[in-house]
Amino acid sequence: MKLKPVPAEKVIKVLLKLGFEIVRRKGSHIILKHEDGRIVVVPFHSGEVIGRGLLRKIIKEAKISKEEFIKLLRKV
Repeated sequence: MKLKPVPAEKVIKVLLKLGFEIVRRKGSHIILKHEDGRIVVVPFHSGEVIGRGLLRKIIKEAKISKEEFIKLLRKV
C-alpha cells in the first residue's frame, strides 16, 4: 500500500479516531495530543494536501503503522 497526498482534514479525523485531541492551534498548525503523551503537529492550509513525506513523519510521531493509518483513512 502506498501513501498518497491527503487533505489535512482527513489526517486530523484519523488522529481523532485514534484518541488524539486538539489542544491548540498556532497559526496554520494544529497540535494534537494523546492521553499517553504523544504529540502530533499537523499543518492546516485550506485547499492544500499533505504530501507523502510529511504524512510519514506524522505517522511516525503518532507511533502507528502505515497500514493502520491507511485502513483508518479509508473509513473517514
